[in-house]
Amino acid sequence: MKTKSMATQRVSLALVIIFSLSQFLLAEPKKLTTLELINIAGKQRMLSQRISKDYLYKGGNIVSSKADSQLLKTLKESLIAQKTLQSSIKDSKIINLIEFVAMNYEDIADKTKEKFNKDNAQYVLDLSESILEGNEYIMTSLNKSSNLHSSKLIDMSARQAMLSQRIAKYYIAYQLGIKDKNTVYQMNKAVKTFTENHKILMKNKTNSPEINVKFKKIDRLWKIVYKFYLDIETGGLPLIVFNTTDDISARMDEIASMYLKIK
Repeated sequence: MKTKSMATQRVSLALVIIFSLSQFLLAEPKKLTTLELINIAGKQRMLSQRISKDYLYKGGNIVSSKADSQLLKTLKESLIAQKTLQSSIKDSKIINLIEFVAMNYEDIADKTKEKFNKDNAQYVLDLSESILEGNEYIMTSLNKSSNLHSSKLIDMSARQAMLSQRIAKYYIAYQLGIKDKNTVYQMNKAVKTFTENHKILMKNKTNSPEINVKFKKIDRLWKIVYKFYLDIETGGLPLIVFNTTDDISARMDEIASMYLKIK
């Protein structure tokens, strides 16, 4: 009964994704501002990391139900965002890169459906890095066309959301046996970069009172949990890492959207 229930749930979610995409394709295209496109591209960076993190958590049987549900949601969000960027950007060089990233998304979507093993986990990690690099270039290109201070704030906030998922990705990868030096290095680098960016954003003078409230909550949490992340080689806290990085990513996404209103 449980197997049938899970299968039915996955079919239902697949139908929802197909319906959502069809509605998107049939809808009247909305002209998006450069800032809105920057926000979408920034979120794509985060989703590239969340896909691999969810696959690893699901494969490691750690909050597997939640990770599986989130993985399907992430793939749906990525697909819609990808189509939005493709239909909104006219620069031929960026469009070519978007199409390349789309191919990588197809590969990672297929691979995450396969049975979990260490080789597949490494392949998904590598693909997520390729997707991140592509979206990073798209983000940089869009930023060059905007002289607004808020574009840099959106970029940095979206990067923070991405780094949170990256931290969880490398933490769980290490716990599941991918224990090379690069895993530890990337984890430490992500924590260091997040800390540096966090200090800059906290001091930004154009922050609204609402944004500052959100930053204070993140600051309080970060001062506690970053020590857990750095203790990657000891491990033992995968559930805490999953939940806290998701919390931070969600808050940073909200802040990025709030920066859209700052001119």
